[in-house]
Amino acid sequence: MTHLSELNAISPVDGRYRSKVDALKNYFSESALIKYRLHVEIEYFIALCKLPLPRLQNLDPASFDKIREIGLRFSENDARRVKEIEKITNHDVKAVEYFLKEQFDTLGLTDYKEFIHFGLTSQDINNTAVPLSLKNAFGEVILPEIGKIREKLMLLAQQWKNIPMLARTHGQPASPTILGKELMVFVNRIDTQTELLKGLPFTGKFGGATGNFNAHKVAFPQINWTGLANEFLNGLGLRRQQITTQIEHYDLMAAFFDNLKRINTVLLDLNRDMWLYISMDYFKQKIKKGEVGSSAMPHKVNPIDFENSEGNLGLANTLFGHLSAKLPVSRLQRDLTDSTVTRNIGVPVAHSLIAYKSLLKGMDKLLLNETKIKEDLENNWAVVAEAIQTVLRRIGYPDPYETLKALTRTGEKITKESMMDFINGLDVDETVKSELRKITPHNYTGINPLAENQ
Repeated sequence: MTHLSELNAISPVDGRYRSKVDALKNYFSESALIKYRLHVEIEYFIALCKLPLPRLQNLDPASFDKIREIGLRFSENDARRVKEIEKITNHDVKAVEYFLKEQFDTLGLTDYKEFIHFGLTSQDINNTAVPLSLKNAFGEVILPEIGKIREKLMLLAQQWKNIPMLARTHGQPASPTILGKELMVFVNRIDTQTELLKGLPFTGKFGGATGNFNAHKVAFPQINWTGLANEFLNGLGLRRQQITTQIEHYDLMAAFFDNLKRINTVLLDLNRDMWLYISMDYFKQKIKKGEVGSSAMPHKVNPIDFENSEGNLGLANTLFGHLSAKLPVSRLQRDLTDSTVTRNIGVPVAHSLIAYKSLLKGMDKLLLNETKIKEDLENNWAVVAEAIQTVLRRIGYPDPYETLKALTRTGEKITKESMMDFINGLDVDETVKSELRKITPHNYTGINPLAENQ
């Protein structure tokens, strides 16, 4: 078999972008899935020993560490052995069970190996291993990366907290705003969605062939199997779904994907805004020696990091959308469509991670072009019309909105001079005129949430 590289990989996740997502191999690769399954099988067996089941009561608890060591030292060679067994069984979870039985033989625990996977169906293992791997990937890789984006936005917001900037609504000049405040909008949106996401529990299914502990009860009717299963999954850091078919219902996993999709949408929106600010020359970009912006136009410095991020977020969200729509739907007590779909959970997570890193890289390149921002403000004196007509409303001036509308919609450019002429010609007290003259596009910015004193 050809060695996998960025030149022969079918997916760019495992090729071109492999270095960016390498950490995810510990959660979503085939080897990782086998290892998580093995972990569940081992901990379940130990839980049966602790009951104890009658046939397991003579097993020395000192053996537990040796059994756990099977999972802790699980290697690529061990994963290959599981895949060799699977070629015979044509069943991936059964292959893990047989591998563990082989390990029990080497440890001298042959007498106890038939209680591996006792009473379970493969989905008890899958629907515990998969959400556990997803939970760990989220907590250890994805959430920290989102946190880095938030921290960078906070840093830039503080750095630019006093930079007035022309706003644009519908693409047209609008009441000025503060650059730092505009970045804080995204911080606030990220915080809101992250809190919702962190509040979602990771759940698993554990209840036998069709969710009723049939085999468990017929073998040992005196044992509280529901209580054991609840305690077992809690110990793994999961919440057990109490009433299920053969598989988990995936409703909360779907909610997780939808929530992560919303965070991605917020970041996609940020990418597009940054792209536009760069196109407006509000930001320059740091130039790296040797880089080429265009194969034909030497002068170009393209916003490629924001574009890369946007593209990968789009891919991720499309896949998350399919996961959340498909997984909660299964014919009767189960069909197999969830199996191939859950194997792809790591793909949209990987595209998200690529996007997060590209967004961070893009933000690290930003150089504020304050000259251009000030120039745009100075060239748009018409935006203070809102302020003037509002003050005129306050003093009871007749038809203030219509008066300013007549001034600003003639098609002629409104300059500082023409605005001052207009103010001077108003039939109002000199004190009001003085107040209006002080209003400029540079200071008409309202309440700045980042300012210490308003």
